[in-house]
Amino acid sequence: MAFPQQARVVIIGLGGIVGASVAHHLIARGWDDIVGIDKSGIPTDIGSTAHASDFCFTTSHDFLSTWTSLYSADFYERLGHYARVGGIEVARKGDDARMNELKRKVASGKAFGTRARMISPAEVKERFPLIEEDVIQGALWDPDAGLVVPRSQTVAGKLVDQGVASGRLRAFANTPATALEIEDGRIRGVVTPRGTIRADLVIVCAGLWGRLIAGMAGEDLPVFPVDHPLTFFGPFNQFEGTGKDIGYPLLRDQGNSAYMRDTGDPTTAEGGQIEWGYYYDAAPRLCHPREILEKEFTRLSPSQRDLDIEDLMEPLERAIELTPVLGELGYNEGHSFNGLLQATTDAMPSVGESRKVRGLWYAVAVWVKDAPAIGKLLADWIIDGRTHIDHASIDYARFSPHQLEADYITARCTQTAVAIYTPPVHPREPFEGGRDIRRSPFHQREVELGGYFMELGGWERAHGYAANEHLLEKYGDRVPVRAHEWDNRHFWRVSNAEHLEMSESCGIINLSHFHITDISGPDHVALLEWLCAARIGGDANIGKGIYTHFLDDQGNIRADLTVLRLADRCLLVNGADAGPRDLTCMRRVAQDRGLDVTLTDASEERITIGFWGPEARAKLQKVVEDPAALEPEAFPFAALRPIRIAGCEVTAFRISYVGERGWELHMAYEDGLAVWDALRSTGAIAVGIETYANSRRMEKSLRLQNADLRTEYNLFEAGLARPKVKEADFRGKAKHLEYAARDHQPAMLCTLVMTDNIDGNGIARYPVGILPVLDPDIGETLVDELGRRSWTSSIAYGPTIGRNIALAYLPRSHARECRRLAVEYMGETFPVEVATVGYKALYNPDNEKPRS
Repeated sequence: MAFPQQARVVIIGLGGIVGASVAHHLIARGWDDIVGIDKSGIPTDIGSTAHASDFCFTTSHDFLSTWTSLYSADFYERLGHYARVGGIEVARKGDDARMNELKRKVASGKAFGTRARMISPAEVKERFPLIEEDVIQGALWDPDAGLVVPRSQTVAGKLVDQGVASGRLRAFANTPATALEIEDGRIRGVVTPRGTIRADLVIVCAGLWGRLIAGMAGEDLPVFPVDHPLTFFGPFNQFEGTGKDIGYPLLRDQGNSAYMRDTGDPTTAEGGQIEWGYYYDAAPRLCHPREILEKEFTRLSPSQRDLDIEDLMEPLERAIELTPVLGELGYNEGHSFNGLLQATTDAMPSVGESRKVRGLWYAVAVWVKDAPAIGKLLADWIIDGRTHIDHASIDYARFSPHQLEADYITARCTQTAVAIYTPPVHPREPFEGGRDIRRSPFHQREVELGGYFMELGGWERAHGYAANEHLLEKYGDRVPVRAHEWDNRHFWRVSNAEHLEMSESCGIINLSHFHITDISGPDHVALLEWLCAARIGGDANIGKGIYTHFLDDQGNIRADLTVLRLADRCLLVNGADAGPRDLTCMRRVAQDRGLDVTLTDASEERITIGFWGPEARAKLQKVVEDPAALEPEAFPFAALRPIRIAGCEVTAFRISYVGERGWELHMAYEDGLAVWDALRSTGAIAVGIETYANSRRMEKSLRLQNADLRTEYNLFEAGLARPKVKEADFRGKAKHLEYAARDHQPAMLCTLVMTDNIDGNGIARYPVGILPVLDPDIGETLVDELGRRSWTSSIAYGPTIGRNIALAYLPRSHARECRRLAVEYMGETFPVEVATVGYKALYNPDNEKPRS
């Protein structure tokens, strides 16, 4: 076959299961003229696909990850390459934390659509006779877990062969990419030793070597190869003559950071053995891709590094306690190795278009259990510009620039590598590495107040202050003690006392984490008018803040933000986590529509402080140069006004996210300390971000992007649609009008309150994380007419209301005020009631306090 000079798309890394899956799904969507190259054979004989354990569990606390695993298992099965033998996850006696984690996984499974359930030690023994029943206290059973057979490597080869046979794919093994051709910020081709292939679309599926390809485009990927010991013991002839690739269910002993499985009939590819895998849970061994040896210098392959069994003796001895067969069989040293797999900075892969080069796409750090689904999502994303399931958590555009720095990547990947299996990761788990990168100008003041810091988007944020502990004497009867360690972990009780004090006086809140985009140029209003569902243009909007949303082409919610309309520009105020992705989106849309705009990330140049409470106006008047300018008739709600505090220029925005009178105060970073000190001099207390982001947000039923607001739902379902659709055209308008014309919405975002939070041990519970919403009569998760399942997208205790409060999309049939439902948390069900349907606050529902 002649080497091509031109192609519609080039896939780098075709030989792995990810590249092969991407090619398959592009072909399934009707694409042709696809060229795939790989630095090794096809299927790969050097990548992680060549040695992967190839098992799939469907359990996860993340909806997207659960969906990708379920889709992929079904995909493998349709191809005839999946043994659905089931999987067991055990909790040893004495490890109550692991037992609780298994119960949480079952609850997440109910939320997301798995069939996982808890089983007894006797049931484990029945399914997996090799286990010592008296070592465990219980287990999770995942009936849909299984093994890709005979190997994912085989499936990759099959998919490529099918693509080549269709005439739509040309495959070239032993053809590495040596450079990328980039012109005017767009991909134009791939350089190889065999020649250059011109293409306007290039997809990087290079796995362990993905960072090296990204480096050719002048960027990095936040991923890191890490050693994963895979050991083999045998002979184990239990399934001799069966022809099976695996006989028993998969077994995970995550409390020991380990798993094991049999390899089936001795006559199969790797049969007649027990495979025991381990993840280093103390000192993970990271290996930068530039340090990976070439094939000719390795014993097995570049991704199969040498292993010293002495490094594993302690966890192996614990494994033998659970499954003595490991101590009875011989150790197969020649077959054992350290297999490289990918850790990432946030435990999610990097998928999507390059931030710097249009037409260059990535699908990197994707495991076997997710590969076919990621192939489908990427193909749909490229062709349709969207996916049917919200992909924000895997979008490569989600990262801030500092999150793509080498030291940050190393620090974060080290921590996620440690926690691949153990310990259970708390929903509020803070990172230890990659910290103290961004600090507010008044950070030292917060340190002096005894701030309890967490981090978002690189910004250190105090969730509460030790200096306010005295408030617990005042509000102790309204701020419950969280007796269960899990509920109380990474939570500071003083924050609820601050919440209550703010509503009686005035609080100052550090909002330095806001992502600020400065938008200017001749077409800056035109860009935002097209992207935003709310009206941005018109002279009447100058000097106003406009709460609005970006929709996708299907009219569903892509972004949630505020536009500050100034005379010559706009400031787009966003969350730290959503901001980088939305900025990338704006840049691409401006480029595609030929708009003359300048988009600048001003997040580190501008700072924001929240100043709220019934005394906010009186206190702020003490430090501004023109106190009368703050009176209601001079400064209406939602207006922007320039004011001066401590000699500093401040843009004041009269709005509230906490249900109280007050302002967001926007200023230059260098002025932040002087303004903070002036505000503190009024007697206003420092209030941690917990009040803003969680407790009062929930009392006000305010929605959070990427949690409550996702691309599976529209503005009407979220309760955020404006009464009148603007005349100007905007992205997603046609579908938005379709939704407006419906007789009813299939689901509505509702506010739930827990009516009884006492568990079976008499402990009051304060849930964290995602909980399935159940019909109490049948114990099943609610599902709407479009197949979307109900779970708590946000949950927190509201000290003013005195209840645990949650947000959840409910089917139309159940979205009724006072409707009684249930949620599941750590193996127990708790009653909840629908308090409001759509957007209606529990605290100050008429919103007269902020408007006063």
